[in-house]
Amino acid sequence: MTASAAGPTTPTSSRALLALADSGRMIGRCLRLASRDAESLIMGIALPAILLLLFTIVFGGAMQVPGAYVAYVTPGIVLLCAGFGASSTAVAVAHDMQGGMVDRVRSMPVASATLLVGHAVASVGKNLVPIGIVFGLAVALGFRAEAGVAGWAAAVGVILLWVLAITWVATFVGVAVRSVDAASGFTFGMLFLPYVSSAFVPTDSMPTWLQGFAEHQPVTPVIETVRGLLAATPVPTGTVLAAVTWSVGVSALAAVAASVVFARRGR
Repeated sequence: MTASAAGPTTPTSSRALLALADSGRMIGRCLRLASRDAESLIMGIALPAILLLLFTIVFGGAMQVPGAYVAYVTPGIVLLCAGFGASSTAVAVAHDMQGGMVDRVRSMPVASATLLVGHAVASVGKNLVPIGIVFGLAVALGFRAEAGVAGWAAAVGVILLWVLAITWVATFVGVAVRSVDAASGFTFGMLFLPYVSSAFVPTDSMPTWLQGFAEHQPVTPVIETVRGLLAATPVPTGTVLAAVTWSVGVSALAAVAASVVFARRGR
């Protein structure tokens, strides 16, 4: 009678609740560790400001783009800084893999895979800081978005989808490599993707042999979608679908790959 009044709890639901609780603790741990890493905090604040000032003040006058260059370049700076944040996640995951944290977690009644979830979710949370800094400084430099609340929400949503995707890629790298230095080196390549896209110049200004890659790599549709949403201009449906599909697909593949490699390394 008592059990009936309280509501039946299946083993599956119990495991799900425990996994959520474990994930919450791991997210809190990763955020605390990040708050104690002074160098990463300084870089996370200084890098977006320096890059935005560099591109708008130093290079902006030479760029031929529709409208103000600060409005054109801001989405690209956001994604570039997100790539830097993802690279630090790979290092943090590799450090846990090499430092014995995984062994300690596996010795406790904790779903060990939640360690990866903690790193991934905490990384997305940390990236909100440089994203806010970039937009705040861009406004100070003259950026004015035409988007309303819905447009801003959609733009931030697309950005966060991409941040989650590259974060899971970085998490996979951190699990797969055998050293912290290797994790840093592998993810450094992600920082170059925005440069070979429409982030800083239109793709039609690039050499013909490079345009194909620039137009069909995942960063370009993400940037074009965010740029159009903030400017309140029509964004082709294909571009939006490409941005979402790339982000969701990369997230899913990288998360599964990270989980599989993580499980195998524990054997």
